[in-house]
Amino acid sequence: MANLNDHMGRPIVAVTGIGVVTSLGVGKADNWAALTSGKSGIHPITRFPVDHLNTRISGMVDFLPSSSQGSSHLTYELAETAAREAVAEAGLESADFGGPLFLASPPVELDWADRFSLYNSDKQDAGAERLLRVARALKELDIFETTQFGSIADRLADRFGTRGLPITLSTACASGATAIQLGVEAIRRGECDKALSIGADGSATAEALIRFSLLSALSTHNDIPEKASKPFSKDRDGFVLAEGSGALVLESLEAALARGATILGIMRGCGEKADDFHRTRSKPDGSPAIAAVRAALADAGLGEDEIDYVNAHGTSTPENDKMEHLSLSTVFGERIGSMPISSNKSMIGHTLSAAGAVEAAFSLMTMRESVIPPTINYDNPDPAIVLDVVPNKKRNAEVGTVLSNSFGFGGQNTCLVMAREPV
Repeated sequence: MANLNDHMGRPIVAVTGIGVVTSLGVGKADNWAALTSGKSGIHPITRFPVDHLNTRISGMVDFLPSSSQGSSHLTYELAETAAREAVAEAGLESADFGGPLFLASPPVELDWADRFSLYNSDKQDAGAERLLRVARALKELDIFETTQFGSIADRLADRFGTRGLPITLSTACASGATAIQLGVEAIRRGECDKALSIGADGSATAEALIRFSLLSALSTHNDIPEKASKPFSKDRDGFVLAEGSGALVLESLEAALARGATILGIMRGCGEKADDFHRTRSKPDGSPAIAAVRAALADAGLGEDEIDYVNAHGTSTPENDKMEHLSLSTVFGERIGSMPISSNKSMIGHTLSAAGAVEAAFSLMTMRESVIPPTINYDNPDPAIVLDVVPNKKRNAEVGTVLSNSFGFGGQNTCLVMAREPV
């Protein structure tokens, strides 16, 4: 019988359900087939006018019913779709999940359609007083609900029958990984025997595009969209804004085995470290990222030589890729040149709040399928970043452990260590 507790005497946390939606499609089967074939989901933006914008491409999810209804509606549908797949795979009741919900989602803003409805309601006068007067008179509950940070999680809690206060969190690009970490920690503390962790982001709006463009963070490789995201390449010029969702059903190994669930993987360790250097830039010496990786390894009870593969944060921005290489080479030393390290973002773009959850899902599938997804567009290696990025084509390999990195704006760094089998 498998050991039910880890090296620190805590309940081992298993994954029994996985759900994914990205620009590559709905469901983990379609996503995995596209990802391992090196297909890109990056495409020209058609959702809103892009005339005169420096960046006109994205990894938006344009094929769901809510894709044109604003970021709040789309984020909910992304989350609900991924969660439905994960809960079904886990073999749990889809309307009576019974454990807590941890949702990573983007900060909420009033959608432009709603702003215009306010603006167009009364044009007799101008200024803030008019806006307040119209807002007070506009009896539309939908506007209120879509601008409340916790409303998406509240609806998901009703949909899946989760227990307790649904937690909504935003730790920038690390949010999806943080949602998983919170679920792992709740089970380890004995507060529950299962948890639903979701990362979802449908906020690729015109405003978001402009804001990231003003930070010089986005790729402007518009002519051939599928070639725009090129992590660790010498000619990388920024990330590609994208949307998506990832959901995991987490259970104590004891509870999962007791009900005969299929074990899809094990959450071995979680580590985080704040970076107080800058609002958007990482600390040049990589020390917070180094600390986050080491914390995750320590939490997992694993040494540097016991990680088989790294699912890199790999944004394709000049500075972040350089920092990630520095942090990994510091932790793993001479192994770093031959250790497989690839970036899912080369194909799906940067799904922001969802990224950590989406990439955790793909990391688990890497172990189960014994296939490492490639880093596509790796045609011009950066001589300053010597890594085995699994260039351009998938690689068959036995992978028993994975480190998945999430290094976010504002100094949010979270790393997850996953294993194929229990201790």
